[in-house]
Amino acid sequence: MRISVKGRYALAASIVIANKINGGSNVTVASISDELEISKIYLEQVFSQLKKEGILVSMKGPKGGYKFARPASTITVWDMLTALEIGLTEETESTVSETSPGIELALKEKVFDPINSSLKDVLQSISVQDLADYAERQQAEQSYMMNL
Repeated sequence: MRISVKGRYALAASIVIANKINGGSNVTVASISDELEISKIYLEQVFSQLKKEGILVSMKGPKGGYKFARPASTITVWDMLTALEIGLTEETESTVSETSPGIELALKEKVFDPINSSLKDVLQSISVQDLADYAERQQAEQSYMMNL
């Protein structure tokens, strides 16, 4: 499976948002851009699409920025990626349906459909909050190891 840069940046940024929103404030694109060293312009494009899909909301003004439209614990990796990755939900194209329908059906039912189903199940089982919590634990462990 290949996730585009857009999808990977969105997931990384979502972890930052989840961690910062626990402090109660909106998160600016500039602060995420600085923290992750990701292009601000590119992040704005990603956030625009996530806002359009109802995952993020934005606020203007001095305390403006972005936050999730609903709790991070209810937003899954599947939600994030399907908002950005067109190919993730596309059906696998026919391989040899006209010449060998039996082979085509075997590939579809024994390979492609189970892969798609498993992928969806896994991505729906991981919330943005799960990612943020895991990242926070890893950061704490790294800090502890460096202090030894």
